[in-house]
Amino acid sequence: MSHTAFFYGTLMAPPVLRRVIWGSSTNATQAQLDSLKIRPAILRNYQRHKVNYADYPAILPTPDDKNSSVRGTLVTGLTDGDIWRLDIFEGSEYERRRVKVRLLSSPSASGSGSANGEEQGTRDNDIEGEGEEIEAETYVWISPASSLEAAEWDFSEFVRDKMKRWVGKEGSDYDEGFQDVDDAVAALQDPTGGRGANGKITQELEQNGRAEEDIVESAV
Repeated sequence: MSHTAFFYGTLMAPPVLRRVIWGSSTNATQAQLDSLKIRPAILRNYQRHKVNYADYPAILPTPDDKNSSVRGTLVTGLTDGDIWRLDIFEGSEYERRRVKVRLLSSPSASGSGSANGEEQGTRDNDIEGEGEEIEAETYVWISPASSLEAAEWDFSEFVRDKMKRWVGKEGSDYDEGFQDVDDAVAALQDPTGGRGANGKITQELEQNGRAEEDIVESAV
């Protein structure tokens, strides 16, 4: 089954998107790159916010503000497996919901093309007009609104100052979302489901066991 999604934050950057859905920001096949189409789009009646102490943003619906909007990218050609990975990456702070977005025409074509680009997104001065309305899925913030700032999140700032630590060698160490995806994929390939000698569940049990031993020893 093919899916269409609207991304408005870190996933607007193709290297981040590739890292999440394919496990690598660089080692993608040409068939994988050609399978996705990325175009600039706009989501009305939502507002984007910075998340406190985080590099990524969130969106909230604004039913009483008809002038609010969020610009991002519309990605078509996503598979069920891609969506599974994206759900894990987004975590419990977000809920995947169906929304309607409109395509945007962009004179510089920024944000258009395949997943092969490096820093695709939308810029305010690139927007010419709205086009076709398309139904898509996006991730809406469901955690407390108190965790959000009033300020708008800046994609250009993310690409310039922060993206390297998301997709570079240290990317998996920096953001636990990447590691959650990698662990889930590894569990699928592991017939023990992470319960083997070196599995994640076994390691967690061992860590908990050591912690309990420490508590007992301290009590004695």
